[in-house]
Amino acid sequence: MKKRTDRKIAIAGSAAAAVLLPTIMVGLAQAGVGVPKGRSEASGNSKPIPSFGPATQPSVPGGASASPTKSPGAKLPSVPLNSNPFRTGQGSPSPDDPDSNTGNRGKKPQMPPGSAPGKYAKAPDGAAITGVKKISSRIFDVTIASPALGAAVKTRVMVPKGWKAGATRSWPTVYAYHGGNNNYLSWTKDSNIEQVIGSYDAMVVMPEGGWNGSYTNWFNGGKGGIPEWETFHIGEVIPLMERNFHAGAVRAAIGLSSGGQGAITYAERHRMFKYAASYSGALNITAPGMPVILTSMNREAGTAIWGDPITARANWRAHDATVMVSKLKGVGVYVSSGNGQPGPYDKPDTPPHDAGRIGEQLAGTMNQNFVAAAQKAGVPVTSHLYGPGMHNWKYWRIELVRSWPTIAKAIGARKS
Repeated sequence: MKKRTDRKIAIAGSAAAAVLLPTIMVGLAQAGVGVPKGRSEASGNSKPIPSFGPATQPSVPGGASASPTKSPGAKLPSVPLNSNPFRTGQGSPSPDDPDSNTGNRGKKPQMPPGSAPGKYAKAPDGAAITGVKKISSRIFDVTIASPALGAAVKTRVMVPKGWKAGATRSWPTVYAYHGGNNNYLSWTKDSNIEQVIGSYDAMVVMPEGGWNGSYTNWFNGGKGGIPEWETFHIGEVIPLMERNFHAGAVRAAIGLSSGGQGAITYAERHRMFKYAASYSGALNITAPGMPVILTSMNREAGTAIWGDPITARANWRAHDATVMVSKLKGVGVYVSSGNGQPGPYDKPDTPPHDAGRIGEQLAGTMNQNFVAAAQKAGVPVTSHLYGPGMHNWKYWRIELVRSWPTIAKAIGARKS
């Protein structure tokens, strides 16, 4: 019966996805309509990027140990219309947010108009640093003219004690990815990252990830093109940091919510990271019901991000951390999430329809699936599925503290 239903849905394909009302989409989500099982190319169209500087530490395994989890497959919650359960900040996207620029969407990657590259070495595709603003003694905001995004966006960089522009050495580097409906300021504005990592000889790079970027090169109806967030983060930010800021080739990736998805999938798709940590990450986007929830939640971006969940299922699976979990062998991994019930840092009377409750229930289900898949694949994972807790920074700050010692050990970062 399911196979016949899937065939009928596939006939409608992308055309149907373009006209479905959000109400219908959420209804389908609750019915458990997801992505049919099937084999696909988990590598997508990404290509490994070589190191752009000498390694400062020898290659070592992550050293994490697996922890037990509950059985996957929990029923997904009802998602109210016009809500965003994965929202991690306030406000609205900036006027120059690449995700909101529908006029550029799908265009061939190109340098943004008016770019005036300065003295800095460029990335392989021509991306260039066009400005550096000193925020404090150890924090800089770097403006990058990006062909992948067709825009100039910012990346915040926290350098370690003793860092100098003319240094002859490089430092272990943590790439920290923010969550949805937020920006490159999130980690220093919302978290305790300066206190947790600041006393270590490690650099922290916090790039812009877009309002709805989802840490992927957008599908755009199959033609690709702008915005290419994965290319920006992997093929532009990393080489620019290594060529100009002494970022080392021993790297860790961390992220929360959609940024957690980015940290894990980047580690899977590119053999560039010693360690990857996700806090309440969207780690199983093809779980039954999740594709419809995500396309509905992203509103006008809809299927532009990964494509139609049925006709472009190979692309969805190529960006699903659970599907690709076997690629994490040899990488240290830490994942954590709550279950959406009010926890010790939430109001106990928070109603079930609250976005923070729904977001963490979704994340909790996906993380359970991820951990179970990792165990089946023989991939060591340190997991902290801590039960009651909602989708907010009160828990992610604690998880950063909890996971950092292992991350630091994996990349050779020491207290300075």
